[in-house]
Amino acid sequence: MIFHRAVMLGVALAVVGQVPAGAQQTLGNDRETFVNSVDKEDGAKVQELYGKYGKNILNARNGRGDTALTVSMRKRNDWAYFFLAQGADPDLGGAEGDTPLIIASRIGFLGGAEQLIAYGAAVDSRNRRGETPLIVAVQTRQPAIVKLLLENGADPDKKDNFGGRSAREYAQQNSRDREIISLIESTRKKPATAKSADDFRL
Repeated sequence: MIFHRAVMLGVALAVVGQVPAGAQQTLGNDRETFVNSVDKEDGAKVQELYGKYGKNILNARNGRGDTALTVSMRKRNDWAYFFLAQGADPDLGGAEGDTPLIIASRIGFLGGAEQLIAYGAAVDSRNRRGETPLIVAVQTRQPAIVKLLLENGADPDKKDNFGGRSAREYAQQNSRDREIISLIESTRKKPATAKSADDFRL
């Protein structure tokens, strides 16, 4: 049902989003209303505001710092796919600096994470605590997300700012998560490599 509503909304927005040149306006309080309408799944209001501002409103933040995309990811709402297709920034952080991929990774929203990566989301993005998508996926025990992130180049040895630990270290702390430990251990730790003089040009 949610997917059906999302498809219908996407079709409607694609039509009303054809804003004529010069018709863009200052968002003002509508930025808050737009994001909150996505949160409430108020399709009529979302259509109205997208029709008024077009793509200009996609990356608007509300008072909490959330965007339509971060809210959609948190709610596992299929509208997120439409927002991405229309140009929403896949790396724009919301509340607490959580990027859409960090949000999807924390809650195990595999479809959302796949689409974010397909649209160029940075797999090693960080929030204000220095957490990466891989760190939060390990902490919340999301093996499918861990596998996806590692397959797309996520670094298991990046440390956060809060605990000073990496995804690999968090996984090793919990011996019950053998699947996650196995996935991470199959990714070798990358040794630091000193550059030679040939790597530089004067």
